Amino acid sequence: MFLGIRIKELREEKELLQRQLAASLEIDTPMYSKIERGERKAKREQVIKLAELFEVNSEELLALWLAGQVFELVKEEETATKALKIIEQILTAKQ
Repeated sequence: MFLGIRIKELREEKELLQRQLAASLEIDTPMYSKIERGERKAKREQVIKLAELFEVNSEELLALWLAGQVFELVKEEETATKALKIIEQILTAKQ
């Protein structure tokens, strides 16, 4: 979802075709299209490869990728915001 929007923007900025990126990721074009539309999750390795292809910091795309996974996990939970704040506190304390 979050990742898909960003990689579509980057693809259009670079004037690349979905089939070009799909070939670079060694997947078929329909699968790449589903990743871009948020209908299929990309693998971590694919996200890193996309960052290389788009010449962007991999942390940007990995953060969007992870945010999408977390969102899917908690989106229907009533206490999602509270749980995320607890996680934020724990992660901040670790740094």
